[in-house]
Amino acid sequence: MSKFDIDSASRWLKGLPLKTLARRSDDELPFIDQTAIGGQALLLDTCVYIDRLQGKAPLLLKHMMAARHNNHSTVCIQELAHTIGVLDPKDPRSPAVQKTVAEVIRSIPVHRILTPDADILGRAAVMSGVLCRLQGYSQDQKRKCLQDCVLYLQALKYGLLLISRNISDFDYCLQLIPTGNVVFYR
Repeated sequence: MSKFDIDSASRWLKGLPLKTLARRSDDELPFIDQTAIGGQALLLDTCVYIDRLQGKAPLLLKHMMAARHNNHSTVCIQELAHTIGVLDPKDPRSPAVQKTVAEVIRSIPVHRILTPDADILGRAAVMSGVLCRLQGYSQDQKRKCLQDCVLYLQALKYGLLLISRNISDFDYCLQLIPTGNVVFYR
């Protein structure tokens, strides 16, 4: 298990921006395209699972996932599991959704599950703190920002391509740490 080096993270913090970030235009950001179907392994954002379950995943995303190794973060598993608990038990649709989400979680191969270590968690906390301060995030946005930062730094540490339709939040991550590797879809 790795140790979180707070001194290193504090030095790292000094190089980060000091003012509010603006979402860049689409033409400045990496989107999936036909030429990039094969390549490095992926780390899936939670929205990828949701879009696939709802039948909203674009064909190009499906092709990319079929051509590459797909890795799964315990952060996304946690977010999916949260859905099971948050659904209203009085709603007649809830049992079917809960069952479907549980099946998705069960289908994830154990050898493709990544758990963030202490260094990733610590640096993600610093990074999300910076973003929350710069962007003036609300309480709910702060929790989501922390989870996004963990995913971003997980992908960076393990040399994975993070795939997401969460353009705005991961654009901010890319602006803070441009060495990350993210590709977007709509």
